[in-house]
Amino acid sequence: MPVTSLRFEFRQPFPVPAKAAYAWCTDFRSTDGGLFEQKWRRAVQRLSADALILRDTTYPDGRVRLIQRLVRLNPKELSWTNTHLSGPFRHSQYWYRIVPDGPRRSHLEFTGMRLVRTRKALPPAERARLTEEERRGDSTLWRRRLAPALERDVA
Repeated sequence: MPVTSLRFEFRQPFPVPAKAAYAWCTDFRSTDGGLFEQKWRRAVQRLSADALILRDTTYPDGRVRLIQRLVRLNPKELSWTNTHLSGPFRHSQYWYRIVPDGPRRSHLEFTGMRLVRTRKALPPAERARLTEEERRGDSTLWRRRLAPALERDVA
């Protein structure tokens, strides 16, 4: 089965200081499932001060989907990575970095490198369509759900 790599980026502004945004974004908890539209359960296993495993259970279309991710924290750079260890996007990686925009504002720089398994190799137009669909989906999640929750919780 061919594997296609989809790379996409976006920025998400936050009306909060960079360190507060980073602290909120990397405070992984079992209650994080409430941030998502679909039913979502999370277990968090701390491996060290800068590494943890997230075990997420989602229920798309009434099915149970298990996803395990390795998260590595880099507080000095206000950044972190998220690597899928299992699930439909196994081996995909996501890079996050919070950048200060003055004393009271910041933004997220997001880079997604999603691996998609397909029945046959994708033509360039289909690959571009899928890449844009993934970028739009992730950026919409941040814009509509995560950024407002961050702003509410930090305020």
